Amino acid sequence: MRFVLLVEYDGTCFSGFQKQKRGERTVQGVLETAAAEVFGVPVSVSASGRTDAGVHARGQVCQLDGETSIPAVKLRECFNRLLPPDCKVLSSAEAPAGFDCTRAVKRKTYVYSAYYAPCEMPLLSRYAARLRERPSADKMREAARLLCGEHDFKAFSSVGSSAKTSVRTVYAVEIAERKQDGYTMYEISVTGNGFLYNMVRILAGEIFAVGCGKSTQFIGKAFETGERSLIAKTASAEGLTLAQVDYGFPLFGIPEEK
Repeated sequence: MRFVLLVEYDGTCFSGFQKQKRGERTVQGVLETAAAEVFGVPVSVSASGRTDAGVHARGQVCQLDGETSIPAVKLRECFNRLLPPDCKVLSSAEAPAGFDCTRAVKRKTYVYSAYYAPCEMPLLSRYAARLRERPSADKMREAARLLCGEHDFKAFSSVGSSAKTSVRTVYAVEIAERKQDGYTMYEISVTGNGFLYNMVRILAGEIFAVGCGKSTQFIGKAFETGERSLIAKTASAEGLTLAQVDYGFPLFGIPEEK
């Protein structure tokens, strides 16, 4: 029987989602350790996609196969008794017949958070990157509009991507600006049919660069040439959160209030 889990984790102390050969602490590792206790045998856990070291998730979807008399909706409680504080299962369910949490993805939404302040703010810096310049939200939205649509995003990918094609469709890039006492918070929400290695963090870096005065002309040239050097540096990992994975139907039914 196949089960699905909706997982939230703070990526700060994880070396990414996927297990590493050198034994680093990973999200997959702690989930499989818990799964082995729940099911009584070794269990493999896979996800909708891998997140890098330091990247967070509040809507990661994982799947595992096993046999148990525990009702699917009760697996959440079983896992959460065994999981560490920085990784928890928000919902659990039985998967539809033939479901594959990686291949069945229709859309994903990531949110990149950053703040502008005169000094580093400890209660923000775990989940948001600090900006050294104050960007213009209007200019950021200009860049966002250019990044939407189907494009060859080769220039927006880091070396090491194993993707067969660098063509992706970005459905929406939304910019939110929120001013608080002593700082300004910026959020970039990116929804697409899939993303290349570090693509969202590179998109965020370029959007912030345009917000601080860089010309948007480099975006068009980057699409034409695929030259990574035309685009800004990759934004740091702590600002990125996997917010939602969309399969075109409610995998876990009606969401419960946290």
